Amino acid sequence: MDRKTVLVIDDEEHVRMLYAEELRAQGYAVVLSDGGEDPLALVEEHKPDLIILDIKLESRSGLDVLQIVRCKHARLPIILCTAYDSFRLDLKSIAADAYVVKSYDSSELMRKVEELI
Repeated sequence: MDRKTVLVIDDEEHVRMLYAEELRAQGYAVVLSDGGEDPLALVEEHKPDLIILDIKLESRSGLDVLQIVRCKHARLPIILCTAYDSFRLDLKSIAADAYVVKSYDSSELMRKVEELI
């Protein structure tokens, strides 16, 4: 069985490291980005099986990144992950496959990854 790859896009380094540790413990290959790189270039280069995407990135909106990736990769599962539950009401967020509120308990996120990958 091939190892599945997860692309984590989050501007907070401690969040990226937490998710990477959890995902690697589950056997996934992990690619990390702070959101500054071109999202389509990352997808083309690393061919992830799933993306975990923060909504509030420092350099751009994660919802805009979601729309950009969806246009070219409609079947690539994307989990929106944010500290702000109010983003569930943003119509752009409906393009995501799942929505998880950030927490230091990443069990909900890991369940969503397992469901979608």
